[in-house]
Amino acid sequence: MPTPDSGIGNNACLRRWRRGSLLVLLLITAWPALRATTVEVVDNRKIWDAGAHNAFTDLVRWHDRWWCTFREADDHVGGDGAIRVITSADGAKWEPAARLTEKDVDLRDPKLTVMPDGRLMLNCGGSIYLGTKQLKGRRSRVMFSGDGRTWTAPQKILTEGDWLWRVTWRGDTAYGAAYRSGLGGSAAPGPEWELSIYRTKDGVNFERVKDLEVRGRPNETTLGFAPNGDMIALVRRETDGFMGHIGTAKPPYTTWSWQESNHRFGGQNFIRLPDGRWLVGNRDYTKIVPQKKGGASTMIAELGQDGKLTTLVNFPSGGDTSYPGLVWHDGLLWVSYYSSHEGKTSIYLAQLKVR
Repeated sequence: MPTPDSGIGNNACLRRWRRGSLLVLLLITAWPALRATTVEVVDNRKIWDAGAHNAFTDLVRWHDRWWCTFREADDHVGGDGAIRVITSADGAKWEPAARLTEKDVDLRDPKLTVMPDGRLMLNCGGSIYLGTKQLKGRRSRVMFSGDGRTWTAPQKILTEGDWLWRVTWRGDTAYGAAYRSGLGGSAAPGPEWELSIYRTKDGVNFERVKDLEVRGRPNETTLGFAPNGDMIALVRRETDGFMGHIGTAKPPYTTWSWQESNHRFGGQNFIRLPDGRWLVGNRDYTKIVPQKKGGASTMIAELGQDGKLTTLVNFPSGGDTSYPGLVWHDGLLWVSYYSSHEGKTSIYLAQLKVR
C-alpha cells in the first residue's frame, strides 16, 4: 500500500517496514484482545429538520442533558450558514437552545467539547462566499458557553486559511488538527495541502505541535487518545487513492507512524469504549465506488489492530450524509448524524447496544 513518504529501493522498503512494525506495536498497546463485535440498533429517529439544509452534527452529554449541534443553511455549500444548538433531557424530545451567526460568514462543521473548567466549547469553520458558491476565504472560529444557551460571539483562531476540524481534550490540554488548502476545492490543481497538530489550554491560543507528513490533500482529522497517552489520528484524503490514513504517535506527538485504511473517510469520528474497543462513525463510500451511482450511507465500524475498519451497521441514510457525533452513555452508543435519504437533509439520532 502507498504511504505518505513511500520511495523506491531497498532503503525505502526498510523504512516502510519499520514504520509498519512500529504502528503495530503502538496499536497493540491501545487495543483489547480480539473478539467478535456486534451491534443492535435500539432506536433511530429524526430529531430536527427545521432548516432548509441541516447537516454536520456533533453530540455531547453535559449537565445531565443531551446537546446536539449542526449547521442550518440553504444548501451543502454556499450561503451564510448558522450554527444551531438543540438540547434534550431524554434524547427523544428536543428543543432549540441557540442559533449562532456571523454576518457574511458561513459558519459550518461545529464541534462540541467540555472544557476542564466546565464550560462548553464550540469550534467551527467560518467560510466566506459573499452570495456565491465560490470559496473566497476561511478561518476557524470558537465560542464558549456556561449554560448551552448563551454563547460568546464567534472568535477567530489560528490564521487565515486554517481549518481546525475537531479538538480532543486530554487533561488540561486540547489537541486538534488543522488543515490548510487552496480555495479552488478538492479537485482543483495546485500544491499539496498542509496538515498540522495544535494544542491549547484555553481554546483561543494555539501552539503548533507538529506538521504531519500526509499526502493526498489531507483535511478532516479526528484525534483520540489511548489510556497510555498514545495519540491516534484518522485523516481524510482527497487524492492519491482517497483512502483514509491512520496515524499513531507517543507523547510529545512529534514522531508519527502511518497506515492506509481500507475505507475512504468522510466526516469521520471515533470513540474508545470502556472495554477498550474503538468504534468509528464514517461516511460509507463502498456503495458508490467504483459504480459512481446511488448514494453513500453513514456507518459504524470497528477499528482493528491492523488499522482496518469492519462495518457493524449502516444506518438508514443516503446521499448527503455522515458527520456523526459519538457519546457512550448508560451502556449505549449514542450517534447523531445527518442524511438526505428521506428527501430533506435532516438530523437523526441513533442508540446502539454493542456486544
